[in-house]
Amino acid sequence: MTRPRATPATPEADAAGIQASAHTSGAEAADGPTAAQGTTPALTPPAELRRRLTELLDGAARAWLDQALDEASAHPGAHGPVSVWELRLAEAGRRCGPVHADAARVLILHTAHADADALTRVYFQGTADERRAVLHALPHLLTGPDALPLIEDALRANDTRLVAAAVGPYGARHLDAHAWRHAVLKCLFTGVGLDHVADLARRARGDGELARMLGDYAEERTAAGRPVPEDLRRVLALTESAATPAHGTVDPHGKES
Repeated sequence: MTRPRATPATPEADAAGIQASAHTSGAEAADGPTAAQGTTPALTPPAELRRRLTELLDGAARAWLDQALDEASAHPGAHGPVSVWELRLAEAGRRCGPVHADAARVLILHTAHADADALTRVYFQGTADERRAVLHALPHLLTGPDALPLIEDALRANDTRLVAAAVGPYGARHLDAHAWRHAVLKCLFTGVGLDHVADLARRARGDGELARMLGDYAEERTAAGRPVPEDLRRVLALTESAATPAHGTVDPHGKES
């Protein structure tokens, strides 16, 4: 079976461009509503996220958010079985509305300085909405791979909103090459737009193994009489771009782990 030829793509379609495109081509259904058009909580600095959210909330919701953030600041970390800010996470959808709940939860987690243990507890005890907020908050709170099990769990889920959040900046930073490739395939399988995949251009560039996997998937769909997703053609074009690492550096994700 002849594999599809890659069409020209723009390698610049990386994390910087995800914000503007996250609400088009069906991606909005996977990511869910956010605080403002073009705003993704994982990609927006908390100070900017709070400014935008404050402008959008009505008076009652804004007062509730201010109180919740004051409580999180006054009682950071974990205090007792359930900290006060964890209770506010559960209220965010009702108090701020579903459109703004993700951003509100990310701000509460950030203000509380939630560590890996607290984030893990909130993730596994929370609703799907709260789990998604944890995933969005990870790049603002952790620099190391301590929360990688949360990303791996989300990528096993059938909830496309969790999958979309899992392939954000934290997943791009810490998933090894093998797991990251399968995350890209998971997006294609489930219909999550690849605009959600942070750092897609850099990590896909020159990746022959990813190209092979994409080609196999395209062949399977063609043999079954099903169309090949345009997203697949786009990332396949990125894999055909020559990898040009800077002199003296090695890309830790460039080889199979």
